[in-house]
Amino acid sequence: MYKDILVSVDLGNTEHEARVLKTAVDYAHTFGSRLHIMTVVPDYGMSIVGGFFPKEHEKEAMDHANQALHAFVKEHVPAEIRHRHIVGHGSIYREILRYADVTKADLIVLSAALPGPEDYLIGPNAARVVRHANISVLVVR
Repeated sequence: MYKDILVSVDLGNTEHEARVLKTAVDYAHTFGSRLHIMTVVPDYGMSIVGGFFPKEHEKEAMDHANQALHAFVKEHVPAEIRHRHIVGHGSIYREILRYADVTKADLIVLSAALPGPEDYLIGPNAARVVRHANISVLVVR
């Protein structure tokens, strides 16, 4: 049913994201899917903010995210599951939607942060992905 599954993980919350990845692994086992496991390094938005950081900061952040993603995946994804690693950079929900197209995914699996006053039902990035995706989205609480 699902050939390619895009899984977005926030490496700042690995305990919760391990459950998200386990869910995706279960789907991959069931359907023989390939996992495209991604994390996104947010950009600074306004260039004035970026001026406060050294020029190499973003590259170092991307390298660190790539290493952390590989370590996280190695710990939580069995070797028999076909998978690849993706590190996006920019707006989180836009990168998820972009890579869903790039990978030709037919399912997106992601988590939603616990609701706060500013995002009562699901986190703002998850809500945007759900609203704008043209494929199925599984939100893991």
